[in-house]
Amino acid sequence: MTVVPALVITARDNVATALEPLDAGRVLDLNGQVITIAESTPRGHKIALCLIRAGEPVLKYGSTIGTATVDILPGAHVHTHNLASGRGRGDLHR
Repeated sequence: MTVVPALVITARDNVATALEPLDAGRVLDLNGQVITIAESTPRGHKIALCLIRAGEPVLKYGSTIGTATVDILPGAHVHTHNLASGRGRGDLHR
């Protein structure tokens, strides 16, 4: 059985979820798409599968989870530093 280092949920997604810590420079083959990790990415965080321009939606689970706040290059770590969430966090009180 092959261990998958990152998971792409649907073909529509433009991010994958890291299933283990991913070091910069590591090359992944995700469903036939080759991605080089641009920066260290912790387990559970997202990596861009393609160029995501500022203002474009970030897609995970086949739906929009937020909007890119800057251009995000393929293989880049996608998190709060470059993503404005479109969903409530649930752990913040108003």
